[in-house]
Amino acid sequence: MTATLDKPLEYLKGVGPARADLLRSELGMHTWRDLLYHFPLRYIDRTQFHRIADLHEQSGQVQLKGVLRQLHTTGGGRKRRLMGRVRDASGSLELVWFSGLRYLEKQLEVGKEYVLFGRINSFNGKLSMPHPEMEAASEHRSKTATHFAPVYPGTEKLNQKRLDSRARRRIMHNLLEQIRPVDLPENLPGYLVKQFQLMSRYEAMRAIHFPRKPRELNAARSRLKFEELFFLQLRLLQTRQQRRDTNRGYVFGQVGDFFMRFYEEKLPFALTEAQKRVVREIRHDLGEGRQMNRLLQGDVGSGKTIVGLLCMLLALDNGFQACLMAPTEILAQQHYQSITGYLQGMGVRVGFLSGTVKGKKRKELLRLLRQGELHILIGTHALIEEPVEFHRLGLAITDEQHRFGVAQRARLWKKSRPHPPHVLVMTATPIPRTLAMTLYGDLDVSVIDELPPGRKPVQTVHRTEQQRARVFGFMKEEIAKGRQVYVVYPLIEESETLDLQNLEAGYEALSREFPGPDYKISIVHGRMKPADKDYEMQRFARGETQIMVATTVIEVGVNVPNASVMVIENTERFGLSQLHQLRGRVGRGAEQSYCILMTDFKISNEARERIATMVRTNNGFEIAEADLRLRGPGNIEGTQQSGLVHFRIADLAMDGKILRTARDLARRILEADPRLEKPEHQPVSLFLERDEKHKKGWSRIS
Repeated sequence: MTATLDKPLEYLKGVGPARADLLRSELGMHTWRDLLYHFPLRYIDRTQFHRIADLHEQSGQVQLKGVLRQLHTTGGGRKRRLMGRVRDASGSLELVWFSGLRYLEKQLEVGKEYVLFGRINSFNGKLSMPHPEMEAASEHRSKTATHFAPVYPGTEKLNQKRLDSRARRRIMHNLLEQIRPVDLPENLPGYLVKQFQLMSRYEAMRAIHFPRKPRELNAARSRLKFEELFFLQLRLLQTRQQRRDTNRGYVFGQVGDFFMRFYEEKLPFALTEAQKRVVREIRHDLGEGRQMNRLLQGDVGSGKTIVGLLCMLLALDNGFQACLMAPTEILAQQHYQSITGYLQGMGVRVGFLSGTVKGKKRKELLRLLRQGELHILIGTHALIEEPVEFHRLGLAITDEQHRFGVAQRARLWKKSRPHPPHVLVMTATPIPRTLAMTLYGDLDVSVIDELPPGRKPVQTVHRTEQQRARVFGFMKEEIAKGRQVYVVYPLIEESETLDLQNLEAGYEALSREFPGPDYKISIVHGRMKPADKDYEMQRFARGETQIMVATTVIEVGVNVPNASVMVIENTERFGLSQLHQLRGRVGRGAEQSYCILMTDFKISNEARERIATMVRTNNGFEIAEADLRLRGPGNIEGTQQSGLVHFRIADLAMDGKILRTARDLARRILEADPRLEKPEHQPVSLFLERDEKHKKGWSRIS
């Protein structure tokens, strides 16, 4: 890539300093390269015209050709607007503009033929087109008769300042006139371009902005998607290899008394084949002399904690300490209670640390840790604070790690000298394979893909408001058997007040239906003080209340095996992954459990599809794939915080096949030529070198 693409935007014809400032502030564009890589959202087929007589309120965005017959301003002050009327052979349509009126009055001529593009609006049964893009028909014919016109993502401010899609098309034309093949040299090995019959990089870049026909557009998309995913995977695999080569790790060569005694005498149930396989993978990593960085994925209730505990015992057998960091106090407490219960009578000292542990107790805990008398420390992010010093930390486990920032996790690394600790990252949020390859492509991944024997799948049903009496009757039957029930309400920040009102109204309705002293109800929501929340949760956990009315604060971290019913209110407002996490709160005992999804009778098609997926399957990975397909990667819980790479053209939900091919080819190339020194890999090496300064460095932290 030559210096041409590094030129500042203001030096491009049609931009200038003021427009460059606007593009910088609104879209983060600085150079010609940024503009070139700002791909269209969609395209208008410039050969397709609608007749005005055929339009209706569901027509959406359309292209018309007609003569402007009227143009006048109406109203005053803020209500001032420009009204127009366009006519074709079949009829006429009203046009309306609310901003840029003076400019438009000068530009538009009554009696002239225009090509218009915009969205059809309906008000009081009358159709109109607000803020249409307008171009003189003669200009349109000469410039774009053979093209699909690109429509670029924009903002309200850009449109107001006359930098709408049409203006940016003209700027893009100017840019492409300036760029030569030497500015966009080939960056893929020649044999790959030939093998997959890929368009050249230069041609693909021209065709993605101004394709002449659908086939050309598809070829350009395929080329640019493959390129984007190939270089992403190449960088991830290089990072992984580099870390393996440079980060030495402690050798856990010994399988000693702690591990063997627990495995033979204390293990509460036989391990599943999936758990055994994961333990073998981790043991192999720990014995290699390089730092382990492994992601452990497992559905709710699949037994990740036991696997984590076995790894900690391996650390102890080799003279090291271990720690487990959880995102919330409730979850950390739960880990602490279950692990101390498992290890009773084994001579292992386990400590708990969070922000609520203070004074002498905290001081003594930190002393024992520093001197090596404390074997395992479990807690919240308090573990990474400055005063916390380990005697010899060998293994650090983080649970639900997407809730911790990279900087937080990096501080955990520094708790060990001379080598960083081995790192095991656990998550109960099933991640689709394509997303895992992208978010965690530089980690080794283990999956526990079966549930312990004896676990009955949760039965899930969809019920509407009309069936509420039936649902209440079912809850009473389950409570009569000695079981407990969760009733969960959504809590979305934008409508928090309304949601809390719903929660309180729901609580009152339940109190009437389930009166004391026969029934007792707990209530928990995010506005409560932590101590009050904890008190209510503990009452429910001890079986003192039969019903827990809550917002999603219970999603992570409450384990009540006796709870057999989960009622989720306003199900249509939850994402699939969240619904699956909530359902995982029941089905933890030996009894049959149920999840009841409550909605109004009228819900959107997408909500209906989400609910149908929940009713059909309990498989977290299948649910995650459906969630990715329905909502896209940016919305899957946690990925926003995980630093999910921003894709310019690739789409993880649609391009899984390209991603897998790209990763496989990148892996094969690095295995055959780790330093990319062979002549055929020079384009790749050169591109990485030059492009590196335009990329932020990949984090080494898991």
